[in-house]
Amino acid sequence: MVKRYELGLYEKSMPNFISLDEKMDICKSSGFDFLELSIDESDEKLQRLDWDLATIKNITNLMIDKNIRIKSICLSGHRKYPLGSHVDDIRKKSLEIMFKAIDLAYKLGVRVIQIAGYDVYYEESDEKSKELFLENLKLSVQYASKKNVILAFETMETDFMDNVEKSLKYVNIINSPYLKIYPDLGNCKNSSLKNKKSLIDDLKKGQGNICAVHLKETLPDIYREVRFGEGHTNFIEGIEVFKEMGVNSYVGEFWYTGEDNWKEEIKYSSEFLRDKLDNVY
Repeated sequence: MVKRYELGLYEKSMPNFISLDEKMDICKSSGFDFLELSIDESDEKLQRLDWDLATIKNITNLMIDKNIRIKSICLSGHRKYPLGSHVDDIRKKSLEIMFKAIDLAYKLGVRVIQIAGYDVYYEESDEKSKELFLENLKLSVQYASKKNVILAFETMETDFMDNVEKSLKYVNIINSPYLKIYPDLGNCKNSSLKNKKSLIDDLKKGQGNICAVHLKETLPDIYREVRFGEGHTNFIEGIEVFKEMGVNSYVGEFWYTGEDNWKEEIKYSSEFLRDKLDNVY
């Protein structure tokens, strides 16, 4: 029977001290369909961009043997090295990270890289940072198009790109099949409250441009580490809109925070999100 949707697991829901091999096993045994690899701003994760062919071959073999794929990459390393930085060396590093991530996705057979919707993060956003962001975004999408890898914006917690409408602005400017939107439903919920706009109206603006969705729990002005079921994210309402738009790929986004019962939390999160998705699908 063909699955109605697929639900992935965000890698950072698991501790760094276990191997990728173990993470794949936990992903599958907890009821998820695929794993979303993390490349964040830490040196440990950024080193993944330099994996040699032997390492990539080993990971590819693990995916085949375990029948669990890495289907997407969450590339949040640009928070530290943003495309719109005022500092030349940082912008150079940001493009290096982007190009290496695209190469890695190509070699692993990953279709989508979720990119952070920041022009800058640790710097002050201004017209110059936005101009530089767009300039380097064009170069990034051009490179991605050569590898048939889709870059897709995550809606973030800052004003620059905290909802679908703001993401769509840049998607329309670039106008490429290799730049789409990969929204975070929890972040979009907070944006709708902050901007006093309809969440559903905003999501619908992404028609034809949303390739996958992060399902995350949030509270007003709280964007991380809210347990599923203890926040205000409109999961069923949002999933209904995404289904109508033909979106069928989701990732549960949550974090390992040092708790002893983290495996139970992963299982709980899987069951919570499956319940919401099955309610719609």
